Amino acid sequence: MTAKPIKTETEYNNALARLEIIFDAPTDSKEGDEAEILSLLIENYENQHYPISAPDSIGAIKTRMI
Repeated sequence: MTAKPIKTETEYNNALARLEIIFDAPTDSKEGDEAEILSLLIENYENQHYPISAPDSIGAIKTRMI
């Protein structure tokens, strides 16, 4: 695997599919390193394209009360 930024939805979906395959790889293996890098790239893409805004204070309190 060549590490490069994820720029398109197709690349994002391919990265998710690959991560699913190698997710349980040992951390000290080539696949484990690849999984760690993919996780960071996926997180970066999601933060840019699917940001999650913090709820307003009242909304957060109401959610916690449920």
